[in-house]
Amino acid sequence: MRLPSADTQWATRLIDTLEHDILPLTTKGVAEGNKIFGAALLLKSDQSTYLAATNNELENPLWHGEMHLLKLYYEIPESERTPIDQLLFVSTHEPCSLCLSAITWAGFNNFYYFFSHEDSRDEFAIPHDLKILKEVFNVGPGQYRRQNAFWQSFSIIDIINSLDESNHKALTERAKAIKARYEALSEQYQSCKSDNSIPLN
Repeated sequence: MRLPSADTQWATRLIDTLEHDILPLTTKGVAEGNKIFGAALLLKSDQSTYLAATNNELENPLWHGEMHLLKLYYEIPESERTPIDQLLFVSTHEPCSLCLSAITWAGFNNFYYFFSHEDSRDEFAIPHDLKILKEVFNVGPGQYRRQNAFWQSFSIIDIINSLDESNHKALTERAKAIKARYEALSEQYQSCKSDNSIPLN
């Protein structure tokens, strides 16, 4: 199945997914002491939400938003599980090296993200994504291949910025509101992170 085209309908659906499917889960997760990252799977056929999840590192430091989503996905009985080639992967933040690898090994040919690695470092005080890429893989910011033999990745903000002025303005306002909500959740997480046992908090 083909990936959605970068049009207003698709950009709106991505914003809806962040606002209505992921943010409520993340709000609850942060209140428990987890990080702000979340993800969702959408059906390629009609772009409806198939599954959503948020970070659950208090249970297991590997359960990043994307990793926890994949865990829940594979807990669905195979006979009932929608195949990966029929799904779209949406992440609140540009996936870290762990999640990039998991998305690849799981067989996804796509992912879409809202915040960049630089946003995670600069706006949310979580620099580990870029530091691990540099220290372990010697890869600088933005230097991994966003289009490769395994998948294509897309910035949701870039999709919004590609729209005509009238549609761009409306979605940019919604994106700003989502950013503000994440900033508040980030402050909440940062104020309490010393109380948790997450290794890289």
